[in-house]
Amino acid sequence: MKVKATVNGAISLVNAIATWKGATLGITAKVEATVSTSEGKGIQLELDNQNTSSRLVNKVVEFAVPKKELEKNKITISLQSEIPTGYGLKSSSAISSVISLACHKIFKPNYTDSQVLNAGIDASLATKVSMTGAYDDASACYFGGIQVTDNKARKTIRSDKTPANLVAVVFVPKSRKRGNVKQLKVLDTVFERAWNFAKNGDYWNAMILNGYATSAVLNSDPKIISSLIENGALGASVSGNGPSIAAIVKKDNAPKIKKVFSEHEGATMLAEINNRRAEVHEV
Repeated sequence: MKVKATVNGAISLVNAIATWKGATLGITAKVEATVSTSEGKGIQLELDNQNTSSRLVNKVVEFAVPKKELEKNKITISLQSEIPTGYGLKSSSAISSVISLACHKIFKPNYTDSQVLNAGIDASLATKVSMTGAYDDASACYFGGIQVTDNKARKTIRSDKTPANLVAVVFVPKSRKRGNVKQLKVLDTVFERAWNFAKNGDYWNAMILNGYATSAVLNSDPKIISSLIENGALGASVSGNGPSIAAIVKKDNAPKIKKVFSEHEGATMLAEINNRRAEVHEV
């Protein structure tokens, strides 16, 4: 049997590390996994990006596929990703979710969404790819739209579609330097306030407050956030633990935001908003 699954990336509105509560928004950069089974045993990986964690991929398969099936099937996984790895754009959540989805389609066809997400989250925790399991990230990658979550309870608190007239302008700095992520906990009351904004649907103010708090801790310059707002961004923030910075803007205003980023060393990408859920089908 052979299946193909597609899951999209996402950007942060509120970082969950300080409080275990996060908010995330889906974007169209995607990950595709083709998973096939044949007689034999073991997992064979064909990864298009050497930065992809093979430990994470193998662990997802362990959690998603029943043990007795693992012992009598050779599983071949081919992975193609448009999401830069290690920049806070949820590549790990997208990869773990896409592999879990494909494996569930083959081995547990009556799966639920939560079973798919939990296998990816458990694998992320087991391999220490994520400190919280990133239920917020996995949810936005899998369901699209905006997802406001309690990661400890693995519960969605609020879910919304994002208006189609908006785009995400994402800056990927040349330097991959990050600050000490654990220091985010010092500002837990600020992140709690940002999350409450998101819980009440005030997403862009949540993103801005998160942007100032994360940039102050994670070696980004808070002045960039200010400059993005001055030039018409509705919301702007470091995404995840950085170092990427994302701005949400009306489509006709994207060139002004790109100009702000052009003053810094790195690449700028334009990403459509994704409101669609993950897809999987037999091939």
